[in-house]
Amino acid sequence: MNTFNQLLVQKSTLGKGNGETFREEFESRHAAKRRHSISTSGFWRDPEKEKARRQETKKSGLQQIWDHFKNGNSSQNFINTRLSKMRSILNNSTMTRRRSSNTGCKRQPEECKRLEEDLNDHDKTWRRWGPYLSERQWGTVREDYSHDGSSWEYFPHDHARSRAYRWGEDGLLGITDGECRLCFSLALWNEKDPILKERLFGLTGNEGNHGEDVKECYYYLDSTPTHSYMKALYKYPQSEYPYEQLVRENKARTKQDREFELADTGVFDDRRYWDIFVEYAKNTPDDILVTITVANRGPEAARLHVLPTAWFRNTWSWGCSNGNCSCVDGTKTKSCSRKPRMIQTTPKLVECYHDSLGNYNFFVNDGPDGTTPELIFTENETNSKKLFQSSTFSQYTKDAFHRYVIENEIEAVSPSKEGTKAAAHYVLTVPPGEQHKIRCRLTARNNRVLLPLDDKVFDDIVYQRKNEADEFYKTVTPESLSDEERSVSRQAYAGLLWSKQFYYYVIEEWLKGDPSNPCPPTDRLKGRNSEWKYLHNKDVISMPDKWEYPWYASWDSAFHMLPMCKVDPEFAKDQLLLFLRETYMAPSGQIPAYEFAFSDVNPPVHALACYRVYELTGKNGKKDTVFLAKCFQKLLLNFTCTFLCKANVKFIMIQQEIEIILKYLIFRSGLFDRSKPLPPGDRLCQADGTAWMALYSVVMLNISLELALTDAAYEDMAIKFLEHFTSIADAINQMSDGFGLWDPEDGFYYDHFHRGEDFFPLRVRSIVGLIPLMACLVLDGKYLDKLPGFRKQLNWFMENRRDRAAQIAYLNPNDNSYLLAIPSREQLRSILSYMLDEDEFLSPYGIRSMSRFHERHPYELDLDGQMYKVDYVPGESNTHMFGGNSNWRGPIWYCVNYLLVDALKRHDYFYGASFKVECPTGSGNFMRLRDVSLELSHRLVSVFLPDKHGYRPCHGNEKRYATEEDWNQLILFYEYFNPESGRGCGASHQTGWTALVASLMDKVAFPRTGKSIGLINSKDSQLFSNESHRMY
Repeated sequence: MNTFNQLLVQKSTLGKGNGETFREEFESRHAAKRRHSISTSGFWRDPEKEKARRQETKKSGLQQIWDHFKNGNSSQNFINTRLSKMRSILNNSTMTRRRSSNTGCKRQPEECKRLEEDLNDHDKTWRRWGPYLSERQWGTVREDYSHDGSSWEYFPHDHARSRAYRWGEDGLLGITDGECRLCFSLALWNEKDPILKERLFGLTGNEGNHGEDVKECYYYLDSTPTHSYMKALYKYPQSEYPYEQLVRENKARTKQDREFELADTGVFDDRRYWDIFVEYAKNTPDDILVTITVANRGPEAARLHVLPTAWFRNTWSWGCSNGNCSCVDGTKTKSCSRKPRMIQTTPKLVECYHDSLGNYNFFVNDGPDGTTPELIFTENETNSKKLFQSSTFSQYTKDAFHRYVIENEIEAVSPSKEGTKAAAHYVLTVPPGEQHKIRCRLTARNNRVLLPLDDKVFDDIVYQRKNEADEFYKTVTPESLSDEERSVSRQAYAGLLWSKQFYYYVIEEWLKGDPSNPCPPTDRLKGRNSEWKYLHNKDVISMPDKWEYPWYASWDSAFHMLPMCKVDPEFAKDQLLLFLRETYMAPSGQIPAYEFAFSDVNPPVHALACYRVYELTGKNGKKDTVFLAKCFQKLLLNFTCTFLCKANVKFIMIQQEIEIILKYLIFRSGLFDRSKPLPPGDRLCQADGTAWMALYSVVMLNISLELALTDAAYEDMAIKFLEHFTSIADAINQMSDGFGLWDPEDGFYYDHFHRGEDFFPLRVRSIVGLIPLMACLVLDGKYLDKLPGFRKQLNWFMENRRDRAAQIAYLNPNDNSYLLAIPSREQLRSILSYMLDEDEFLSPYGIRSMSRFHERHPYELDLDGQMYKVDYVPGESNTHMFGGNSNWRGPIWYCVNYLLVDALKRHDYFYGASFKVECPTGSGNFMRLRDVSLELSHRLVSVFLPDKHGYRPCHGNEKRYATEEDWNQLILFYEYFNPESGRGCGASHQTGWTALVASLMDKVAFPRTGKSIGLINSKDSQLFSNESHRMY
């Protein structure tokens, strides 16, 4: 009997049956596997010698020299070698990749130490386990093997409880390891629902009046970067969950109607619901304590079934996946991997065996009334008989617990107490206003730190991890924030960290199908994503929203890393590098967009994120230039692809000028569905597409200059990007028609429509015309003094290319600095007069994506008898374009607002007090641009802050979020916001880029410290982590 069992309870009465024999065989196999482990270099290593080697390498150089002398050795060569290595380490410390974590902590909390251990100690991989379990695997492209790409219909919610997933798993506020092999989640039943609540419910893209939409109330409350402590809340009605009513009512509504939400059904009235809190606390990296707190908020005692569930992802039903076999030619093979097992060995212990993950124990304690829960088992296999009226591979299937608990089907679960899915069945009766706790534990069987599951010891560990989380956030959150602001910031970080998800998608295997399953339609070989056969994704990735968007969107991910780098710099760097790897990036250099269409075009913001993360994580002058250089090399490929690929950008040389024409939509605020081609001979010259390329160019120029500080070879690359930027800026301002995309009559940037020899501006005032503000860079004189080669070439450019230099570069006689920008000083003032006008773009909560001017004056265009119209739509979309769940014709989007806030500071860095504008326009209140930037930050964060009556704008007029104590501290971070009311729209858990509110909180807090904004780059500014207003 192993050490773990000796510390727990007495030996089970199950005896040494088939399960015990299997365990001995499995452990024997793993012991042999450990003895013959292979190193990454391919040589056999003895485990004991390897352990001694690791201990030796942990010693300092001086300690190794001292040990050498103690052993009676005096080799001068050895000493010289060690000293040489030590000098090399000291000299190259700033170039070392990921050996220190710059979290921005003012002191070293325990969580910061865990981040260091996770990086440097292979025995302490604190991030192995986390919230990487998706909240929706059904309805995704990965699980879709249909001939027409109808993913919602091919794998609907009703199949999810009975059908094994191929490419992932999902659950209710669950966790899994970094490869989603062993999963943990909970299932619930209120004795009213027709199905077991094992996952979140929502409408499909075809059922919702504004597209797909989750219809549940759940909240991410806390998480540390290593997930040593996490907490979330799910609100579960005590009455029957209204599945049919939600579908029926939303289908009956139009695009002009509001969405029908769960709270609208009345299930939370009279407080007849459960608050179910789930907490995870890591005792060690592989020893996870789970506390489930069930609170009855209703006026009467109620009963609830709670099933903490552990299961293995199904990796054994699909056949060989080594690329040598497929079902395209009908070949059938057996599975390449051994099926894992779960076996009950004591009344409260399940032993879990897995070939690659290793062996784990799933332990459950007695219920609140002292009753030991029943452990039930089944297989994570499809119930083919139920779904497809065909023979079922296993007698015990994925939906067994639903059938056992709700339908009282005793034979649904395995009587031998083994399988690949196990749950503890608790039945709780909770008095009104009271709460009960359930405690579980998931721990590696080779864990050295093993404690009995005594409730007090258990709770003490959870309490300690909670306190350490508090300590961590005190060091990364500005002290000058109010309690409400601090709560918003912390919940934003919690949502950001909870939104990590294991993402698995191998296109070649997905297209061909699996050998152990029926062959998919052959026309899929030329269908969706068929040109991305080299894509091989199998990683933990930051998702926009784990229910509505349980797949990465690369330009979203770039924004995610800006707040992420404040709490977990190394994860942020790794994520940015991930999308530049050959398993993601196309050979052409294109970065995949999202699984519905990897070839779609997104704004090129990846380079911007790479530099910002590099800048924000540079602590005490120690910047990770290796990271930046790695990014730069691959970004060169992407830049060339984006700049020249005819699918994205078309260049037409007209009198040595560049006209940039994007054939795909970037911002959806224009007249046309720009995802569709225009008629032959028609051309659309887009202000936003052109400006995005200018932004990309200036960021690459900036990166080149930064790398040139330590390697002069990059100076020539900087000139290359200077030329690109000036060409684009010249094209925007003075194209062949004489005035480019700038309209001198209105003083604004517009898209232009070309038909034959005719052209005219599309006078739609939208966010499209504000994007040119973002592409700016200050070339500081003192900075240029460190780059003599570049300065020499810049001076030549200024003298010999006056046609372009006159348009975009301005000399500051005080410090010999230059501003690279698209709008001139006068153009900038004109654009800002629109942007800061409350009847145009400026709302109480940020910058609108379309001017409110179009509410009264819609823009109309008649082309060949077909009328195109653009009007102001502040809430959800009123059209079917892009699925109806995205709207850029009015709402506030945090991503572009954040970029505008930063751009204003950079312009202010150059112009200073010499440039002031009215804010708001017409108010007579003149401000420097840095103060305008701060004003916008205040407006943006106010979306989440309660007013004097307790109402947060993001929740609209929902009363319970303002007045009820169990709701008023909960915050939802929506995808976009109504600029008139602040009400959140779209995905409700978009942290995601709406987590940028945490970064904006830092900006709001900084002036309260009493420091001058002009000292923003000073070393004592922890709030901005060396953020530069000169550059990106």
